[in-house]
Amino acid sequence: MIDQGIQGRNAAVTEMPHELRHDVRLLGELLGQVIAEQGGADLLADVERLRKAVIAARRGEASADQITAMVTEWEIERAVQIARAFTCYFHLANLAEEHYRIRTLRERDTEGAAQRESLAQAVQELGRERVTELVEGLELHPVLTAHPTEARRRAVVTAIQRVSGQLTEYNTPGRGASERADSRRRLLEEIDLLWRTAQLRSTKLDPLDEVRTAMAAFDETLFRVVPQVYRSLDAALGDATGTRPPLARPFIRYGSWIGGDRDGNPNVTSKVTRDTIQIQAEHVLTALETATSRIARTLTATAQLAPASPRLRSALGAAADASPELVSELAKRSPREPHRQWLLFVAARIAATRRRDLDLAYRSPAELLADLRLTQESLAEHAERQAYGELQHLIWQVETFGFHLAELEVRQHSQVHAAALEEVRAGGELSERTEEVLATIRVIAWIQERFGVTACSRYVVSFTRSADDVAAVYELAEHALGARAPVLDVVPLFESGQDLENSPDVLTGMLELRQVRERLAQTGRRMEVMLGYSDSAKELGPAAATLRLYEAQERLTDWAVRNDVRLRMFHGRGGALGRGGGPANRAVLAQAPGSVAGRFKVTEQGEVIFARYGHTAIARRHMEQVTNAVLLASSPSVGARTAAAADRFRSLAEQVATASERAYRSLTEAPGFPEWFALVSPLEEIGSLRLGSRPARRGLGAPRSLDDLRAIPWVFAWAQTRVNLPGWYGLGTGLAAVASLNELQAAYAEWPLFNAMLDNAEMSLAKTDRSIAERYLALGGRDDFTEQVLEEYDRTRSLVLRVTGHTRLLENRKVLSRAVQLRDPYVDALSHLQLRALRALRTGEVSEQERERLSTLLLLSVNGVAAGLQNTG
Repeated sequence: MIDQGIQGRNAAVTEMPHELRHDVRLLGELLGQVIAEQGGADLLADVERLRKAVIAARRGEASADQITAMVTEWEIERAVQIARAFTCYFHLANLAEEHYRIRTLRERDTEGAAQRESLAQAVQELGRERVTELVEGLELHPVLTAHPTEARRRAVVTAIQRVSGQLTEYNTPGRGASERADSRRRLLEEIDLLWRTAQLRSTKLDPLDEVRTAMAAFDETLFRVVPQVYRSLDAALGDATGTRPPLARPFIRYGSWIGGDRDGNPNVTSKVTRDTIQIQAEHVLTALETATSRIARTLTATAQLAPASPRLRSALGAAADASPELVSELAKRSPREPHRQWLLFVAARIAATRRRDLDLAYRSPAELLADLRLTQESLAEHAERQAYGELQHLIWQVETFGFHLAELEVRQHSQVHAAALEEVRAGGELSERTEEVLATIRVIAWIQERFGVTACSRYVVSFTRSADDVAAVYELAEHALGARAPVLDVVPLFESGQDLENSPDVLTGMLELRQVRERLAQTGRRMEVMLGYSDSAKELGPAAATLRLYEAQERLTDWAVRNDVRLRMFHGRGGALGRGGGPANRAVLAQAPGSVAGRFKVTEQGEVIFARYGHTAIARRHMEQVTNAVLLASSPSVGARTAAAADRFRSLAEQVATASERAYRSLTEAPGFPEWFALVSPLEEIGSLRLGSRPARRGLGAPRSLDDLRAIPWVFAWAQTRVNLPGWYGLGTGLAAVASLNELQAAYAEWPLFNAMLDNAEMSLAKTDRSIAERYLALGGRDDFTEQVLEEYDRTRSLVLRVTGHTRLLENRKVLSRAVQLRDPYVDALSHLQLRALRALRTGEVSEQERERLSTLLLLSVNGVAAGLQNTG
């Protein structure tokens, strides 16, 4: 196994593309220079000693005990500096890989043929007529959440983005020697600043900090990328895009839980929700005003060559009557340029909307769209390219984001509603928590009054057990506002295995509720249900949860057909594999037949937001891939193949699910397991990272059971131990329960769900390091648990390789395999530093001052391992 690892890493180094190798080497050299300048040559020498030692250990030329001795020799302050060095290295290595990915995407885009998993490829495969039909009902609904899995401070992210900008400048072709020298100097300057930037947060985030962080993704990426995706689809559907009315309609709608998700987070209040929608409105109105002004300034076509239509002239006249000074000033600045005058007037009205100047403000996005379409119709008579180019992008942006940017969704636990309803019915004095529930409903009504129903109407109920949990929300709304209660789409969230099984019965009960029936009549019998991946995986194990969720989707799809309901399933997927993560496009294609039907809604969480939306090229590719998958998954031919495979392997799936769940529960429900887990992992310390505003646990103190622990720290902590248990545990036992290897191999080849499940497990296994994991597991003093975990790892690894036919993990995924193999030694370095701190904190008698220093080392290493493994939470 060691020889195979050595060969794999050597091959990975050899196969690394020249451009990537160049950037990694350049950034590494500059970081080394900064370390030497700031910490001295001896600090750089110690970093190099550890770097060479962990690589030698991977080659079998050094032992882990030798590395432990080396790490223990250093003063804690020196160990902290070394941990910071490796963490900064991972930030820069991630950046180099991102730049290489962007270059690769752009190169593929110049090859002429439709890229794999693109919108053009979907049109080629399904045909223009079929895609045109699907586009009419197409809905892609990503929902941003504040789940705390982004370990980096915003200041660190910003510093990395500045390095990114300078790296782009440095690599720009055709630059002279002096320009390159200056770019290198600036690159060094930004890396120096990254080194000096504190990696750890000194204060806990509050919910509005999380809102503002998400707004950065909108400002820098989402607003610009959305019309690019629509343009790609429009070009694929017909020739001459940009000179004719668009064939693509807007199908992306963003949602957000940030500032609205109060389940287990007492920091999210009604005031926070109100402030959140105002922050969102400020950002989107600013973006729309800027875009409108920019386009207006370019519309310098004279009235002679692009005369205004009679309707536009009439509108300008009415504007002059209503705002004579403003329109007169615009006419002076843009004489004989009617379209420019009109769009500048529109920009002024958007600014007034943002300022709440009611005399000039737009009352709704529909009013703004009417003015923009008036401009487009006028230009289309004489200047088609001006009508259907950038102006069309602006129209698409208004249609997508409105004045509220993203639909703000509220989530609360069913038990909170039950307790509030009990108080309300009793008629006595209400508790603070119940008052807050009612205040939240009033804020929803205020948001709808100001921004429209689409800005905030979905109310997600966690741990929905029956239709009574849904009815409780409607009754509370009527108590809060009576006849003025807001329009609510109450969305049941099914998370446990039992709740998933009972979900169709709950929906049947919902149909008996008056408010649900009324809403179905208003929406064309549309209904939404949410499926929780994180908690189901924590309860059942990864394999059983995957298969039970699929069964639930099948039952819900059948229920929707029987009840003539257009059901949209909302997938609460996390970033990590133990929380339903993995490649999003493959996840879509693995859904139960008929469950997508042109509609896909999914959570985007934590570090995934910046990984997918941190750069326009990557964001555009991600959104095209997911849309491609939604279109394909909605086609009858793909659905028929998937249905046939699911039917054929149904018995096999039941065997795997039953055996894997039994194995998983035998570990996680064993007496003493929660306490052991808290000892072998940095679970308790992760809360000190201040990753988000929501508490890591339900309640205080160490977890007495896994029910006390949220899914995110559960997954995050296991990733730190290099075990990655939530991504694979129980799968080996599940596969072993099937007598026929040929049947398992056939399921892997023919059934997208089974294929994705094993490939995701393979990825998780590849990021597991058995030898380092043993060192963590030994801290718990329970040899029986350690043996149980390692035996299941060996069993799962062996059977996954046999079923997939691979000779090594990730054999068929060269890019990912290369990245993992190159990173592993450097993650090892941080793991050894973390183990030193963890061992001392768990087993040693340390002073308060030393405990604080050890905690700093531990948290820095947690931050670095998260950067090295990437999808940790």
